[in-house]
This record gives sequence, C-alpha cells and structure tokens, in this order.
Amino acid sequence: MPTITTRDGVDLYVKDWGTGRPVVLLHGWPLSADTFDHLAAAIAGAGMRAIAYDRRGFGRSAQPWGGYDYDTLATDLADVIEATGARGATLVGFSMGGGEVVRYLSRFPDNTVRQAVLIGSVVPYMLQTPDNPKGVPQATFDQIAEGILADRPKFWAGFFPQFYGTGLLSHPVSDEVVAWSAQVAMQGSLKATLGCATAFSTTDFRPDLKAVKVPTLIIHGTADVIVPIDVSSREAVKGIAGSVLKEYEGGPHGLLGSHQDQVRDDVLAFLRSA
Repeated sequence: MPTITTRDGVDLYVKDWGTGRPVVLLHGWPLSADTFDHLAAAIAGAGMRAIAYDRRGFGRSAQPWGGYDYDTLATDLADVIEATGARGATLVGFSMGGGEVVRYLSRFPDNTVRQAVLIGSVVPYMLQTPDNPKGVPQATFDQIAEGILADRPKFWAGFFPQFYGTGLLSHPVSDEVVAWSAQVAMQGSLKATLGCATAFSTTDFRPDLKAVKVPTLIIHGTADVIVPIDVSSREAVKGIAGSVLKEYEGGPHGLLGSHQDQVRDDVLAFLRSA
C-alpha cells in the first residue's frame, strides 16, 4: 500500500495519479481520499498530477491517538508535499480540508503553493461566538458528538442524506452513494472522528486568511446545511485577497457527489488559468 510517514511517525495512505504539475487534494470529514476520485481522474487526464491522501485516523491511514488539531494536520500536509516532491502545487481542500489548506499557508510561509481551491470549506470560523454571530451554536456540535458516541452507524445514516441533500423529492446522488459514504465514515477511528469534529468546529481561521496570497477559487452550495455558506465561504471571500466565490444555487454540502461534473469543469478551468 503506498504510504508516506509523517515526522511524528504516522503512516498516511497516498494516491498519486498522473504526471505534470501537482494538485494536492484534502478530503472532508469523515470520509477519505476516495471522494476525490472523479476529480482526481479528470486532473490526471488533463495532463497534471493528482495527489490525494487519507487524513490521519481515516480511511487506510494509521489511527494514532493524537494529532487531530489543525497545526498537526497542516504539518502532515507539509510532509506529504515534501515526500511526493509536490513543489508548486495547487491545494484543493473540501470541507474540513479547506482548513488544512489555509493553516498550511499560514504555518509554512516559505511554501511554493501556486493556487488554492476551497470547496464547501469550514473557513474562516464555524462556531457561534459574540464576534461571530452567524456561526453554528456549540449545542449543535455537542449533539453531533453525542450522536456519534451513542450509535455511530445510526448517526451516519441520518447525516449523509443531509450531506448530499437527498430527500423525498430531491435525489442529487443515488442511495448507493449515501450508503457508501456511511461505510467510508465507519473506517475512521472514533477518536479521530470526534477529535476532527472538535477541530473544524472550534478553530478560528480568521487570522490565517491574510497568509493566503495565491489565486484562490472558492466553491460553495447555497443550500449547504452542514457548513452554512453565510458563516463560511461568504466570509472567506472577504478575507482572502483576490479570491473568487462561485455559488452553486441550491447545492448541498457534498458537491463532489451532487455536482461532480460542475466541480470538475470549474476546477480544471481554474487550474488551466495559472
């Protein structure tokens, strides 16, 4: 199994497809690099190199007890870039992965990143506080943790229909995609699942935004109930100089499934603009 070992000894599963300029893909919570397969195949087919890896604690990567904070996760990204020789990369972060992109650019100012893409990203700050009134109340995140601890399979069965926006009248993805996502989520360790939920719900990336000095494409669904657009991407575009926000009208959180062709076309066009 292709892996790289981080500086603190954690083995991360890495997919490395194609040749050419590198594009590093960071998946969302609580999934794996497989959620990028459609986009990664298109990137490789367009003459570029798609590198996607399972975050520590998820998918086929090792499941250490600690390291589920954004400073450590950004350092993992630095180690992946170093091990794969991905200098001059474009970083693409979905959902939780958007936080890793921004924290990496802030934590490693001597980086060689060429572009950034944030899809349904948690940036800049999810938690409701007096200075972030549009945020999600702490009670909501507490309920998520309680549901995961009580019955994780049952929790995912209710979570992923909301993630993809499926219901009685709306079927942007098949039932099989919803079921597969729940299976992938169960591959993650309980400790990683809870630890990363705490990280993406409480980390304030507002101070990091000024460190994003590369062309940045932001994509978000207007009907996202997992990461509401008002508290995330509509704020991020204000704080990232020169960024562009593409709003997918009526789009849910799981755009890599529900709008995979539109995401592919928009990301490829942005990559080619560099």
